[in-house]
Amino acid sequence: MHTYLGSIGLGRITGHRELERLHRDTVMHFDRRTLFRNRAGQIYGEFSKDYASDMGLTVCGEFDDNGDFHLEYSIPYFNGATVSMRQEVDFEKHAGEESYAGACEDPRIGATIIFYLNNMGEYKTAEAKGPLSSDARPIRLSALAKEGVVLLPVYKSVKDEEKGIRAREAQLKLISEARGGNEEAIEALTAEDMRDYSIISKRILNEDVFSIVDTTFLPYGIECDQYSVIGNITSCEKVKNIYTSEYVYQMQIEVCDMFMDVCINEADLKGIPKTGRRFRGLVWLQGLVHFG
Repeated sequence: MHTYLGSIGLGRITGHRELERLHRDTVMHFDRRTLFRNRAGQIYGEFSKDYASDMGLTVCGEFDDNGDFHLEYSIPYFNGATVSMRQEVDFEKHAGEESYAGACEDPRIGATIIFYLNNMGEYKTAEAKGPLSSDARPIRLSALAKEGVVLLPVYKSVKDEEKGIRAREAQLKLISEARGGNEEAIEALTAEDMRDYSIISKRILNEDVFSIVDTTFLPYGIECDQYSVIGNITSCEKVKNIYTSEYVYQMQIEVCDMFMDVCINEADLKGIPKTGRRFRGLVWLQGLVHFG
């Protein structure tokens, strides 16, 4: 039983028989299907069905010589509507099943971003046509959250906002130069980190951490595609799962100047999400990469 089924409004699926019925419904009434040959040379199928806007279940498995489908695994998904970045992506197959992770660098985050590849079938189809180019590709990041909290925003004046924009632009320039081997840029970034640490150490004595930290994007736990995030809510919509009638919040959030989409079951969210507020939660990061 996948632990993130509840994130897309399938939390009432609690038994194996109920899950089997859900799998049959997905395969028989799919919205999208992709067929390709896996590394063993057998025909592999990926069936996806939306149970609400942009979210649903993907069922994957092999076809035998008689054309019968044998399920291997199923994954809940949420396909974001926002292009989060355009970067070169590396793909790596997961051990034990026909699924893939994507990895890319983004200077705004300052670390490697690893996500579960939602459109694995499109990737395999593009790969079968020949080696993929190393060009930057549009990536739509999304996330499933098992739990979350709505936070109030950090107050900023117009002057503070403008100052923050200039500071981020200067930092991105320094990061770019540092990656190119500029020692002065590396020293400037080190000095900036030390200065920020000193300021935060003093403020934390009298202030709450969430009034100091605006947004965060940090790896969480031992799974490489799970993160702890705090992001500014830029839009929010409440949708209904047509299979279980559970309600789910779909939010677009801004994290470290990067936009991504998050969905969470209404029952698992503390607080009422609204534009201007913040979302804090533990998420499983997914991504849809454009290959066209």
